[in-house]
Parts: sequence; C-alpha cells; structure tokens
Amino acid sequence: MKVRDKLREIVGVSTNWRDHMKAMEERKLLRSFLAKSQEALPPRRMKDSYVEVLLPLGSQPELREKYLTVQNTVRFGRILEDLDSLGVLICYMHTKVHEAKMSPLSIVTALVDKIDMCKKSLSPERDIKFTGHVSWVGKTSMEAKMQMFQLQDSEFCPVLEATFVMVARDSENKGSAFVNPLIPEGPKEEALFRQGELNKGRRVAFSSMSLLKMAPSAEERTTIHEMFLNTLDQKTISFQSRVLPPNAVWMEKSKLKSLEICHPQERNIFNRIFGGFLMRKAYELGWATACNFGGSRPFVVAVDDIMFQKPVEVGSLLFLSSQVCFTQGNYIQVRVHSEVASLHNKEHTTTNVFHFTFMSENEVPLVFPRTYGESMLYLDGQRHFNSMSASDTMKKDYLLKPQGKPRLLETSVPQ
Repeated sequence: MKVRDKLREIVGVSTNWRDHMKAMEERKLLRSFLAKSQEALPPRRMKDSYVEVLLPLGSQPELREKYLTVQNTVRFGRILEDLDSLGVLICYMHTKVHEAKMSPLSIVTALVDKIDMCKKSLSPERDIKFTGHVSWVGKTSMEAKMQMFQLQDSEFCPVLEATFVMVARDSENKGSAFVNPLIPEGPKEEALFRQGELNKGRRVAFSSMSLLKMAPSAEERTTIHEMFLNTLDQKTISFQSRVLPPNAVWMEKSKLKSLEICHPQERNIFNRIFGGFLMRKAYELGWATACNFGGSRPFVVAVDDIMFQKPVEVGSLLFLSSQVCFTQGNYIQVRVHSEVASLHNKEHTTTNVFHFTFMSENEVPLVFPRTYGESMLYLDGQRHFNSMSASDTMKKDYLLKPQGKPRLLETSVPQ
C-alpha cells in the first residue's frame, strides 16, 4: 500500500531486514530536531494533516485477492491494518518538520478508541476511499479521526468511522516527544476538538472504574447474583449444583485460541510487530469465536478500547485467547487477550486486550459465567457493549442507505 511506502520515506527506514539496524543508527542524528517544549513548535490546523487515500478494488482487480473473503466480501482485518497505517501517516503530516529530510519523531499507535460500522459488509468489487485528519492534540499524543467510504452509484457513501490515539516518541522510540499544538478553525472543528477532550476524560473515567481496580456497582452485583440463582438446580437446592437455563451456554465453552510466530515480514517501520497485524489476527480469531458460538455468519458492529500496552518484538510467540463474554439478542461481545513469550523465555506478558461487538444473523444463546473471574469478564463485556453508543449504532439498524457525497476538507493529497 502506498501509505506504508510513504511512512518508510518519512522515517527513513529500509525495507530490507538486514539494513534496518543501520537505518536506526542514522535516526539518532535526528535528536537535534526534537523540540524542548510544545510552545517551541508551530501550531497546525486540521486541514494540514488531512489525508485522502484510494483503495482501488474496483478499478484494479489484482488487489482484490488480498482483501477477499470466501463470502465475497472485504476482509475487515485488512481494513484494520490500513486504518492503523493511515492513522500514523496522518499524525506525521501534523508534525512535519520542514527543516529535516526525515521526521525526528517515532509515532506509534497507543489506543484504538472506537471503530463504528454502519454497513454489514463491503463489496470487493468497488473502490474504497479513506479520509482522515488530526482532531485533537495533547502534549505528546494526538487523536486521528478517520472515515471510510465505498463507491456506490458513482458516489462515495460512508461505511465506517474510526478514532485512533497516537503517541509521539523520540527518534529512537525510547522516550516521549512533544507534538505541534492544534488550532481548530470554525464551530465544526471546535466541536471536534472538544469531543477529543471529552474522549480523553471518558477513557480516564472508564479506566478508573475498571473491575481490576474497583468492585462492581450494586446494580452489577445484583445482575451477577440473579444469574447465579438462575443456574441453581431446584431439585437439590445446593450452592454447588448448577444447571444451565434453556438456550444458554457456559462461558468457559465459548473459547478459541491461536498461536502466531512473529516473523520479520510483519514488522513495522520501527522493527516491532505491526499493530495492524496484531489487530487483524485478533479480529479474525474473534470473528471465528462469534461464528462458532452463534452458529451463523457474524458481522462486526464496533471495535473499541484496544490499548497497546506493550510492543511485540520480532521473533516472539504470540498467544491469542478469544472468549464470548456477553450476549444480547443477536449481539455477541467478544474479548481477545493477547500475550507474548520470547523464544528463550517462557514467561508470558500481556500486550493487548481487544473488544469486538458482532451481530449474528440469528438470535444467539445467553452466556453464563460459572466463577467469580468469569462474572467479572461478563460485567466488563456488558460495559463495553453498553459504551459503544448502542443507541446511535443500533438505531441505524446497521444498514444505512446511501447519504450522498461526503463533505471532504479541501487540501492536497500526499502521493
């Protein structure tokens, strides 16, 4: 993809694995271009970082094989990879240093805040357009908002909205670095910037209320206790004797696992495993879990709160564990846990936790926890399901009709 070629050009790294260390040594010389404070950097506008990229699936059929599913739709895992690369490029456009041939910053994905789909599936025979720009800036972090459109009846119609959070590091990717301040222009951009502030506050509040830090609320405790009572065997009236209600599945029976060897081919421009690759593998395992659980083809509705806690080194063993943790009607909430171990060290370290919301073609069974730990997973899944703007997403009925041409910011498109 041209976006990744552009990123290599901006960072100045080689596509050859053997030349990578030499390129990283050269990046050390860029430290002199790093700002000592944010005030020392020139402010930027939203249109300065605007990027528009075409994925010509319709006009270049040779691309389709990479994006094709057996159901003749577009692989969403590939879209996740493209969004990750585009988000990084957008932030490099915002922080461009005109005096330097290469960027002194190392920009990496910190968080996928939210991805909302408004169409069940995409055609692999029509062109796709990605657009995006920086919508909020902190001291060392940036929020990139992206949209995806697909050509339909000679018009590009919206199919996806995404919000990623990127962080800036120094030229060697060892410490944080300041980024250019953002100046919104006009009411719409000011509203976007305020929303970025609200998003940050929401993430902080959500993290502080984590079930790993605080006990469940009174309402949540009642929910779990009622579920426990519904599984008691009425014949024995014993706390130890548990039976499932009709149309229900024990949570422990909804798991799938996979293992990936992290080869150099999947590395990013900083010699770590590409975040988009991790998202694709997690999504595909999550999709398979939802498919196996629901008994029919699932469609992704939303992706949220993917925190990149630790980079994945080339050569690591990547263990992925997927589990259905909450269901409601046709909806399946899937949690995918990612951890790594080096070839020489058997100790496992968590790198990511992914949250996917799927919609099945048919109504799915209820999922019931057996243990306290599973009960916390259930409540966590319920929280993520409820936080995905369900009232907005589901009102769309997940099948938006074409809404005409999107309004795009007018600026030059990087080649």
